[in-house]
Amino acid sequence: MEVANNVTEFIFLGLSQDPGVQLMFFALFLLFYIVIMVGNLLILLTVFSDPQLQTPMYFFLSNLSFVDIAYSSATAPKMIADFISEKKTISYWGCVTQMFTFHFFGCAEIFVLTVMAFDRYAAICQPLRYTTIMSANVCIVLASLSWLGALGHSFVQTLLTFQLPFCNDQVIDHYFCDVHPVLKLACADTTLVNMLVVANSGLISLGCFLILLASYMIILFSLRKRSSESRRKALSTCGSHFTVVTFFFVPCIFIYLRPSTTFPLDKAVSVFYTTITPMLNPLIYTLRNEDVKNAMKRIWSRKVSFKEKGKG
Repeated sequence: MEVANNVTEFIFLGLSQDPGVQLMFFALFLLFYIVIMVGNLLILLTVFSDPQLQTPMYFFLSNLSFVDIAYSSATAPKMIADFISEKKTISYWGCVTQMFTFHFFGCAEIFVLTVMAFDRYAAICQPLRYTTIMSANVCIVLASLSWLGALGHSFVQTLLTFQLPFCNDQVIDHYFCDVHPVLKLACADTTLVNMLVVANSGLISLGCFLILLASYMIILFSLRKRSSESRRKALSTCGSHFTVVTFFFVPCIFIYLRPSTTFPLDKAVSVFYTTITPMLNPLIYTLRNEDVKNAMKRIWSRKVSFKEKGKG
């Protein structure tokens, strides 16, 4: 990616340039980021500590929690710091790194959510064959393919963007280095790159979203003959998953499945898949999941019991 250019750093315009609004955003997004870190770390701790959660569903949930921590960390700390900084700058290579990590973990989230939908399909529609279909080896392979696919996507996306020359324009009308805002600064024809970006990011988002919708339709169709208790439990799990999917995929499709045009609404829409979804994931998967809540109670009971024994 050694390209002749005159740019050594970029300047973000951020979500707002009003000092009062920036201060309010600083407090708000700092709170969001703390919730993301604490909530997802709590899920990781719970899944790894409780033997009853050593199942494919919670294996992929722990993958999702790890992705959310890393994904939000690609943009949130810099954005939060910029709210109280006079000059919101990022170095050229810092921008490259941010775009790579953001798309790597973002695409990993897309693939992990898709694999989780397949796991729910196997559990609900193929219950007798579930342990064979979702064996430990299959889970590891699916998780590995998700991470490798995300790595390939991110490498291509970043290479396509930064193989272009950047001359004098440094101002990015965004709060992080994303493809469309950065491409607007390139002093070269970006038509082909824009088409490849749509094919790379847009079609991945749309394709996985359609797969998810199809899997949910099949699950709902298969639940017609189940008992009311089975339907309630399955719908509760799938309802949680579908809520996460909607908040994540719809904004992604809106942003990436179109040519390189930017709208004032884009920054607000981006907040949903960069901050809101990683924050909602642990809340949705704990508040609406009895297994996770019971596991947390067991861990807490063991901790209290251990303390009492220590005092005795």
